[in-house]
Amino acid sequence: MSTILIIVALVAVLVIVAAAVLYLGPGKGGGRRGLKRRFGPEYDRAVAGHDGDTKAAERELNERVKRHGSLKEHPLTNETRELYVAQWTVLQERFVDSPDGAVAAADQLLARLAGERGFPEAARYEEQLAALSVHHAELVGGYRRVHRAAHGQASTEELREAMVDGRALLEALVTARPEDTRGHRAGVAGIGRRVHLLKPKGSGA
Repeated sequence: MSTILIIVALVAVLVIVAAAVLYLGPGKGGGRRGLKRRFGPEYDRAVAGHDGDTKAAERELNERVKRHGSLKEHPLTNETRELYVAQWTVLQERFVDSPDGAVAAADQLLARLAGERGFPEAARYEEQLAALSVHHAELVGGYRRVHRAAHGQASTEELREAMVDGRALLEALVTARPEDTRGHRAGVAGIGRRVHLLKPKGSGA
């Protein structure tokens, strides 16, 4: 093979590699496919929020990763973890008599817990939500539903569903590291076993 052909072949390879890098982009796989893998339902929500403009949605999601991707979650002590689990259990029991009050308190509890784990403080809700979406993309929707139910008009069933969805994020946030779950798995998992059975007084169910 002549020198010219070798050079042409090398240039072609470099062009292909460069195109692949640009398509995939930075981060976990990068690009559209990487963002979809990383954000899951949050990706679709971002696209919908930009009226179907995928490029604008991807710019927003990439900006979230840029701002919050390096965040390291602070570990919780066993005592603190157990306290949050106990508080959530109380709120589930409170839901029977006061669904609105229970969900409002659940919203505050999740915000406080997220702040303690190192995410932006509760007073910066949108920024806290964005940071959580980077690290807990599959679960942050539950927190959003709790917050929306706590600050708007919601039916009893919507309030109940918000509590169920919010519990999943709480479980993730109170688990400091995978190796810490052995002694606490039963207690953490147990906080949600009865929530789907809770019926407010006077519901007729």
